[in-house]
Amino acid sequence: MTRSIVITSGKGGVGKTTLAAMLGRTLGLLGLRVLLIDTDMGLNNLDVVMDIERKVVFDIVDVLNGKCRLKQALVEDIIEGVFILPSNHTYDKSNITSATLRNLIQNLIGFDFCILDCPAGIEAGFHRAVSAANEAIVVSTPHLSALKDANKVLSILQSYKMNTSLALNRVRGDLIVSGDYLSPLDIKNSLSVPLIGVVPENDDIGIFSNQALNKNNAAFNAAMMMAKNLIYESENLFDTTKAFKGFFGRLKRKGRRQK
Repeated sequence: MTRSIVITSGKGGVGKTTLAAMLGRTLGLLGLRVLLIDTDMGLNNLDVVMDIERKVVFDIVDVLNGKCRLKQALVEDIIEGVFILPSNHTYDKSNITSATLRNLIQNLIGFDFCILDCPAGIEAGFHRAVSAANEAIVVSTPHLSALKDANKVLSILQSYKMNTSLALNRVRGDLIVSGDYLSPLDIKNSLSVPLIGVVPENDDIGIFSNQALNKNNAAFNAAMMMAKNLIYESENLFDTTKAFKGFFGRLKRKGRRQK
């Protein structure tokens, strides 16, 4: 049976779509078949993040309206076993319902994971995507405003009675060591939610270039740990503070402060 996971957030700009792409690709590298679905009608950019925009012929609207079969709309990623069902840039989202989306996902065959990239916020698009999934990952940065919004989303998700976890993105270990950021553990305890992953601030992630797939890249390793946590129900988290401890770590912290 396909595990369907919605990737959501309360606040836009926290890296939700990029994290969904990273998670899908790392699961694919672990030998699993993954379908990434962009459920953001009109403001979608999963196709841009995954660099498949020019390959799109059909989209999710065409599938749900019966214009084409699902297989015809899927675009294969650079990672074997990973496919993307893109969204539509101009479609009237009111015609796509929770029921039609849920029916599509429930009838998937041949996929281990279905990851839904959800619109930011808590409007109709959010509820449409959430109601079609069985699990949820709420993405947030460590900033207070983002955490406040994430907490609101977590409260709403309680009514769906689904397994929910938190992923922290763009975490700066130097600010945690200096005491300017709450630690991931503090945030986890404050929000009373399982922590599925911690991804460090990383310049390569901005456009999710192929460099981010390099095993020596910190963000890639963090995403791989998150993927394994999903599969094995483990709790291994990337340590963003390790590089900023000790004498040389102190020099690195000073260097980042001066940028």
